[in-house]
Amino acid sequence: MKWKLLLLIFICFKSFSQEKDLNYFITKAQNNSPLIKDYSNQIKSATLDSLLNRAVYKPQVTGNLNANYAPIINGFGYDSALSNGQSVSGLVGVNQKIIGKNRINSQSDSFQLIKEALVLNQKITLKDLNKTIVAQYISASASSEQIGFNQKIATLLKQETSILKKLTQNAVYKQTDYLIFSATVKQQDLVLLQLKQQYQNDLALLNYLSGETDTTFVHLKKAEIILKNIQPSDKIVFMKQFELDSLKLQNQNKFIDYSYKPSLSLLGDAGYNSSFAYQAYKNFGFSVGLGLSIPIYDGNQRTLQHQKNDAALATNLAYKNNFNKQYKQQLLMLNLKLKQSAAVENQLQSQLLIADALIEANKKLLLTGDAQITEYSIAVGNLIAIKNAISQNNSNKLQIINEINYWSFND
Repeated sequence: MKWKLLLLIFICFKSFSQEKDLNYFITKAQNNSPLIKDYSNQIKSATLDSLLNRAVYKPQVTGNLNANYAPIINGFGYDSALSNGQSVSGLVGVNQKIIGKNRINSQSDSFQLIKEALVLNQKITLKDLNKTIVAQYISASASSEQIGFNQKIATLLKQETSILKKLTQNAVYKQTDYLIFSATVKQQDLVLLQLKQQYQNDLALLNYLSGETDTTFVHLKKAEIILKNIQPSDKIVFMKQFELDSLKLQNQNKFIDYSYKPSLSLLGDAGYNSSFAYQAYKNFGFSVGLGLSIPIYDGNQRTLQHQKNDAALATNLAYKNNFNKQYKQQLLMLNLKLKQSAAVENQLQSQLLIADALIEANKKLLLTGDAQITEYSIAVGNLIAIKNAISQNNSNKLQIINEINYWSFND
């Protein structure tokens, strides 16, 4: 029984001592995402569609076997000149489309553009997923960090409570002073409990977004999100969509022109075809032929289709220009927020130095019985508020960096 208890303690200690980093959750999210898997399968399907399209332009060989008997009974029946009375045919037919190389290449380009669009959508999906995971990891990591320094404050306050209790018993401080300080300690215990609950919720949401079913209480490594080099707007993945849309429309214009060119097919068959009317054993043979289709007039549809595509190209260009302006403005706003965050951090750090010095001074005064407990409690509250503000400001800064990296860097 004793060894089972020790084993249980070891397992619990091990589960609480686990530490995971950001890459762990990003990898889990990518592996568990059905949308990313869907895009991977669509990309494979697009490759197969391209191969199927090329197969259409290879010789199409078919085998046909037909047998027919039309009897004449008492002078009634089909005209034998039309039905031949009976017939049997066993033929192998060949149909080869003769199409220009440019048209085949254009159709291949069409499938390639479809594949590139799917690859692009998969990249954007990955970026969206990574951004979501990073954002939640930052939030959870901030909660963990707040637990750390609030735990230190709670430990400090409990140590000071023991000292204050002895001094109160020796009539150095009033009972009311002790009660005021005890209330501060209890308030800090409540804050610490709420932070732990918040961390558990943040961690649970992080696992949910990663596609994991896990309620294990683990420690997260400190979030270190590095600001990556900003790329020119024409190099980012989001601009690629406009480029692909433009190429698709240009390729459609080529298709329109190719559809108005003559099309030629080579036909042929070989085998046995007989009505058994005369020397049926000699009715083996073959035939060849050509099929030619020439467009003449379709009500000016070609020009109208080109005009429709030109309008779509103009619309695509307008969206591209608008996105480019918004992209630049977005980065300006995010970089401004980043500078503001740095300015706030400098102010908070200077306030922290004063708050720490005030706490240290009060700790010394407490030992001599000269501390004002109310002022000491206020100083502790200020220190906690400043520490929380620093943590929140750092979390905001990392969120801004995550947003900048999302918009300006191709993962």
